[in-house]
Amino acid sequence: MNYKETTEWMFGQLPMYQMQGASAYKADLSNTLLLAKHLGNPETRLKCIHIAGTNGKGSTSSMLASILQEAGYKTGLYTSPHLKDFRERIKINGEEISEDCLVAFIAQNKAFFEAQSLSFFEMTVGLAFDYFVKEDVDIAVIETGMGGRLDSTNIITPLVSVITNIGMDHTQFLGDTPAKIAAEKAGIIKNTVPVVIGEYTDETKPVFIKKALEEKAAIYFASEKTWPEYDRELNGDYQKKNVATVLQTVEVLQQSLSIKEEHIKTGLVNVIKNTGLRGRWEQLRNAPVVITDTAHNSHGMQPVLRQLQSLPHTKLRFVLGLVNDKKLDEILPLFPQDAVYYFCRPGVPRGLDAEVLAEEAKKYKIFGKIFQNVTDAYSAALQDAALTDVVYVGGSTFVVAEIL
Repeated sequence: MNYKETTEWMFGQLPMYQMQGASAYKADLSNTLLLAKHLGNPETRLKCIHIAGTNGKGSTSSMLASILQEAGYKTGLYTSPHLKDFRERIKINGEEISEDCLVAFIAQNKAFFEAQSLSFFEMTVGLAFDYFVKEDVDIAVIETGMGGRLDSTNIITPLVSVITNIGMDHTQFLGDTPAKIAAEKAGIIKNTVPVVIGEYTDETKPVFIKKALEEKAAIYFASEKTWPEYDRELNGDYQKKNVATVLQTVEVLQQSLSIKEEHIKTGLVNVIKNTGLRGRWEQLRNAPVVITDTAHNSHGMQPVLRQLQSLPHTKLRFVLGLVNDKKLDEILPLFPQDAVYYFCRPGVPRGLDAEVLAEEAKKYKIFGKIFQNVTDAYSAALQDAALTDVVYVGGSTFVVAEIL
């Protein structure tokens, strides 16, 4: 199979939460452990940083990878989901895994994948670990998929564990309270491995402390310190909290790695160049201003919407699409009633019908036009917009992916 055929097989033959939702979720590490053994346990030969959390994982992972690259380390970066191309998930010093490497890995292990009924995410994690070991990276930054305790990445023993924050997302899998979700994310805390907590609440902090005590792990709360202000390439207001998490993590890493302040400075201003990160408060146009962001739950959308409304504008226009497992009663009330809306469906099986979204939005006095796809909705918003308007495109990672 060539690259196109290989990725189509991966997406089509094996469960993939990104596309399918609940039917692809496996709350079990047994398959991952079988795969790791089959591959010669590459995870035992990696120096890693492990990152979990509801929001901010991608930004935090990319900032850390950028700083490590600036410090001269050959740095692997594993993130999910991808926006345009599968290979975005697996990078070394910002360069995506080659098509040939991916095709060869699948061809060599396809029979095993099929025999064990491995999920899309399980085999992708195996590919990343195997690739990073073969390419002899100095360190790998590993982002969890959805949870923590039972996430396929959770077979590593990292130099430091990081939990960015806790929000109410994926509650059907992770629990219906912040404390339950925090317990799942805290599952990445390992024996004697330091852990950094980005944000916490009165409900989640005791969960983290209890788990850290059980594991004899030093625990650091990034939000409890005042950190230097650095110039940064990622301009979303919410990135201030992610930067604090990154700086606390770097401080822990400096006990075993050589990372200087100059590396932090250059790393934070070169994140996009060094890692290729896209879709985080990304401005696509100037007149009208067009902003896109991958925030896709209430916890992530709140700061984005605050920042949007603070921008000078005559009219706010939203190109909005969601997937069908989001709690609309938590998300829709956040949006301003006096904006103009272009409802659309992301082009994936999980995409919520635009008609359903528009009907639900009416309950919150939010009205707009209905479009069958993101491209048409975006084109209509641009056509309607005055030069002094602000157009926002988002609601789902998939909506962002379709316009980038």
